[in-house]
Amino acid sequence: MGSTEDLDYPQIILQYNNGFLVSKVMFTACELGVFDLLLESGDPLSLDVIAARLGTSTTGMERLLDACVGLKLLSVELTQKGALYRNTEISNIYLTKSSPKSQYHIMMYYSNTVYLCWHYLTDAVREGRNQYERAFGVSSKDPFGAMYRSEEEMLKFLAGQNSIWGICGKDVLTAFDLSSFTRIYDLGGGGGALARECVSLYPNCTVTIYDLPKVVQVAKDQFIPPEEQRIAFHEGDFFKDSIPEADLYILSKILHDWDDDKCGQLLAKVYQACRPGGGVLLVESLLKEDRSGPVETQLYSMNMLVQTEGKERTPAEYSKLLVAAGFREVQVKRTGKLYDAILGRK
Repeated sequence: MGSTEDLDYPQIILQYNNGFLVSKVMFTACELGVFDLLLESGDPLSLDVIAARLGTSTTGMERLLDACVGLKLLSVELTQKGALYRNTEISNIYLTKSSPKSQYHIMMYYSNTVYLCWHYLTDAVREGRNQYERAFGVSSKDPFGAMYRSEEEMLKFLAGQNSIWGICGKDVLTAFDLSSFTRIYDLGGGGGALARECVSLYPNCTVTIYDLPKVVQVAKDQFIPPEEQRIAFHEGDFFKDSIPEADLYILSKILHDWDDDKCGQLLAKVYQACRPGGGVLLVESLLKEDRSGPVETQLYSMNMLVQTEGKERTPAEYSKLLVAAGFREVQVKRTGKLYDAILGRK
């Protein structure tokens, strides 16, 4: 076994300390519109032009641009007229609003909402509950009431979730062959990005987004075009209201919001509604069975602590919940990406 001298402790600590700074640089550049401006320009721009067009100081913008260069979010070319900045490929694809794979909305949600809850992580660990009351002065008893405390906040959250499924949706929906399921309910389907991916991948299916009335209204108005005939809507609270019969129920990032008792209640209702031979598809970020990782999932579980009533789980824990509800032939598929898939059959 090596001595402590074998471990570069200062570098490790520096890396973790800087994590917050790195993300805030990226969030700030997104919020100010740096990447959008450079994409629209088509040509590299100087510091003075960028600062003038975005209405910022040159002093602050220079430091922001240089930090983005260091993070490989921008590239810089030194000319006789001075430094010229342009986007890197990763910024064009993921950090500009107009890109099909844009992560802008989820970043803004993290910057303006999630970070405020994480400010009280120590309190969350001490108390074992979410921190909406401290962060925003709203009741923490209903996590989604707090999360959707305004239409603007709800829109940010739904747009952010859509951006995630724009990248990860195909991976989780093709982890299993779902072509035999023709009538699908997406419980808590939100803005509908996963539903749209599903009807694209499986042309013979129809998908109904089941969500709270105000969420459904936003999905109709903002995210799902009226010509998309294979996506329908059902307004309701699936904990309180009935769940219609279907071949397959998709629960994407739903169970991780709740404790085991509420997960069990919901899965039991789904099982009762499910047609014989049908199933349920869970889409979640899975911990290893020994809980040693992945680190992203461990961090997501901390986020569940500060924002919800739930946690991230291992495959065995989800399988146990499914079997207790009556499902059988439970299969787990790791996608190698952020989210994994579990399929249970009735």
